[in-house]
Amino acid sequence: MPANKKHLTASPWQRLLKISAGLFGGYLVTLSFHFLLMRFLDKGDVYVTMFFTGFIAWAGLMVLAFLARKGWKIWVFYLSLSLLFLSPYLIDLMYVK
Repeated sequence: MPANKKHLTASPWQRLLKISAGLFGGYLVTLSFHFLLMRFLDKGDVYVTMFFTGFIAWAGLMVLAFLARKGWKIWVFYLSLSLLFLSPYLIDLMYVK
């Protein structure tokens, strides 16, 4: 049964933004979240569990990217989440002498 055309993205640019956000943006959010966990928990334990939880989170974020109406909005959401998760590292970089 073919998909209903009214639910498909018509613009190739929006489709490209959604695909790239799902692949690269989802991976960036997943890595930054696990770096945040490594900041507060044991690095070895987080690194071992990252093989499983990383794939699950990345796949979920990829699906979330295709549920969004606009590709640029999901990119803004993913980049802001990544900056939020990496903020402890960025703050440390600002105050290193």
